[in-house]
Amino acid sequence: MMLQDKKSEIQNCHQQLLFVTGIGTEVGKTVCSAILTKYFKADYWKPLQSGDLDFSDTMKIQNWAGKNTVCHPETYRFQLAASPHQSAKEEGIKIDLNKFKIPETNNNMIIEGAGGLMVPLNDNEFIIDLIEKLNVPAALVVKNYLGCINHTLLSMMILHQRKIKLKYLILNGNFPPDTERIIIKNIHQKTKIIKIPHLNEITKEQIEAATKQLEEL
Repeated sequence: MMLQDKKSEIQNCHQQLLFVTGIGTEVGKTVCSAILTKYFKADYWKPLQSGDLDFSDTMKIQNWAGKNTVCHPETYRFQLAASPHQSAKEEGIKIDLNKFKIPETNNNMIIEGAGGLMVPLNDNEFIIDLIEKLNVPAALVVKNYLGCINHTLLSMMILHQRKIKLKYLILNGNFPPDTERIIIKNIHQKTKIIKIPHLNEITKEQIEAATKQLEEL
């Protein structure tokens, strides 16, 4: 085992480190990250941001989770709202996996990815490679739409193939009973299920209320 991996393993034993990913784009990763950040009283880190630099995911977390939340700076920030590999290319940059280092903290940390597991960082590496490098368990956010079962099962399959622990499966919003049943039936028995209610409005108050519902589970 490499020294960096050993250091990461030791760190993980003392902290709740979690990489929030999704079955695709626009499934609510940032909202779920805000709730988890509050629930675990955690720091927040978005390793890379593509587009929306005036209202980045880090800014949203700071707004929704509270001004006392420690948000660590992104490793990469790009202007173009596109896949990270494309955003980076537009600025003449190649994303280097070795530049991603978990920020030093004694606190719990929620790490939020970009899009789904197979979003490319460069021509050869993907978000799942970043999760593997950081050596932290994953939380997979699922939202109901036509095709979500297929995307969920494929995401769980590749996490299993890469031996990345799926610690939480997050059902974000409302699901038809048959959809929820099939998804839950196919998760690993050690994966915990988190249900986050549909939020009519995304506000600090709504995030607080959803966090309290988690505490009641």
